Amino acid sequence: MTKRLIARLALALTIAVTAALPARAFETLATSAYVYDLTTDTVLLSKEANVPLPPASMSKLMTINMLFEALRDGRVDMDTRFGVSSRATDMGGSSMYLKVTDRPTVEELIQGIIVQSGNDACVVVAEGLSGSEDAFARTMNQRAQALGMTKSTFANASGWPNPNHRMSMEDLGILATRLIKEFPEYYGYFAQKTFEFDGRVPANHNNRNPLLHLGIGADGLKTGHTSEAGYGLVGSASQGARRIVFVISGLQSETHRAEEAERLVNWAFRQFVQKTIVKKGQEVTRADVWLGLDRQVGLVAAEDIEVLVPALQQDALTGNAMFRGPFEAPVTKGQEMGELVIKLDGLPDASVALLADKSVAKSGFLPRLKLAAETLFRKFASEAAELR
Repeated sequence: MTKRLIARLALALTIAVTAALPARAFETLATSAYVYDLTTDTVLLSKEANVPLPPASMSKLMTINMLFEALRDGRVDMDTRFGVSSRATDMGGSSMYLKVTDRPTVEELIQGIIVQSGNDACVVVAEGLSGSEDAFARTMNQRAQALGMTKSTFANASGWPNPNHRMSMEDLGILATRLIKEFPEYYGYFAQKTFEFDGRVPANHNNRNPLLHLGIGADGLKTGHTSEAGYGLVGSASQGARRIVFVISGLQSETHRAEEAERLVNWAFRQFVQKTIVKKGQEVTRADVWLGLDRQVGLVAAEDIEVLVPALQQDALTGNAMFRGPFEAPVTKGQEMGELVIKLDGLPDASVALLADKSVAKSGFLPRLKLAAETLFRKFASEAAELR
């Protein structure tokens, strides 16, 4: 009979690596914030991140996502032209300054939404893809649920104030991550600093993202502001091998938004260090094999474990190799035998599957008979000792 075994590993010795105690939590002025490291799949900060809030223009990322999906599916291409309705031209707020006689291309609309935050451009996309903005909002809601954005509801394509238009900061982080990973061929538009449609030079032809000019690796995604939502930003930045996504909302001014976003980026990259704890194929522990030609098999990591650890106050990690053993032969090389769980104080656990490092065939009749006799002998000896 197998039983659950936990091999507690002193990783600082066994795997020869150290990690840190938790860094001091980032104290943000934002009413809601979320920071996610894409490289190691680690949430670094979550402050009221699951609360549905008015997202303002940050929700335009969902409109962009719907348009990118239409491009990927072949329903439109970059040169497809959309009509402009009077409903679109009547939109207030940020604008691409479209006229009903215009026929902007999909590529121009992408730039008009990302760089100019055009509310009119969002309505044009909604009507072009779904016939009406209401129908488009229903599609947005269905797609959000399918993507796991369970704290989001959409009433329009632009983020125009509406009590039924809400997103959580975590959902915005999920959406930003999707845009980065799923549509790398289009992601460069988020770093575009200026756009002028048809030679028109409106007051807002510059990208409002305050981090694009700072040289800190920022290359997206979208700002937002209404009187109800305050000032917010969905951002992303990469430095070295790492990339982060962050969302902040509820700031009191453009200056506060810019300063807080820069502080957050610096904190995420300077307070955490990426380390490879275990390499793919590295033996972590050994397990007994029952009725096999070999009595033991090595358990190796299925892939690298890379974790983020706070940069200061270094201390040993703890790790548990968990499996049910002994294993009955035959064992196949590469067979999943258990998992290694790395515990990081103050950060999410990291885990990796443990695989058999070799095949172990069943032993022949005589070795199995010998093992059975040895097992019976040990059993009888133990029972005899208890009777004394």
